[in-house]
Amino acid sequence: MPVLHLGVRAQAPRRPTPAQTEGPFYPVQLPADTDHDLLRNGNASYAGGQPAWVAGTVSDVQGRPLAGAAVEIWQCDGDGHYHHPGDGGRADPAFQGFGRVLADREGQWRFRTIRPVAYSGRTPHIHVKVRLGSRELLTTQLYVQGDPHNESDGLWRRLSAADREALTVPFRAGADGLQASFPIVVAA
Repeated sequence: MPVLHLGVRAQAPRRPTPAQTEGPFYPVQLPADTDHDLLRNGNASYAGGQPAWVAGTVSDVQGRPLAGAAVEIWQCDGDGHYHHPGDGGRADPAFQGFGRVLADREGQWRFRTIRPVAYSGRTPHIHVKVRLGSRELLTTQLYVQGDPHNESDGLWRRLSAADREALTVPFRAGADGLQASFPIVVAA
């Protein structure tokens, strides 16, 4: 196996995480609270939906962690509404709906949110965006493995089998709510 400088072993290139549409509901105006905990919006606590932790790593195609990369998520509340004027302002104000964190030295990131829910015409999903400095590296969507709405979702159905596998993850019961792991690989 080839060896890089400083004794770091080269890895076979990894397949980049498939890109998908940003969708119509990226926030027009970011909320005042944009931290990792979407179940708290300022002083308000959100009690809807099924609490979940969504976590992962962000790395380049060589497997190197992208420390400092900004990972953003946005999603609808437990009733299927976004904090967006195009959704009529019906979202629960206690649900933050958007979060941004910086990946740590190992490229790790984590959000506290809810298991996404289906709404008219869409299977449950969470939008994900990765930025490094001023560069936008990826916009995609994370789907729930085994959800019965997947097969009827136009965006999910158009994915190849390999892309579906990369973007569709299980939400498993854990000690602190549901847990989902979503590794992200970007061509940095």
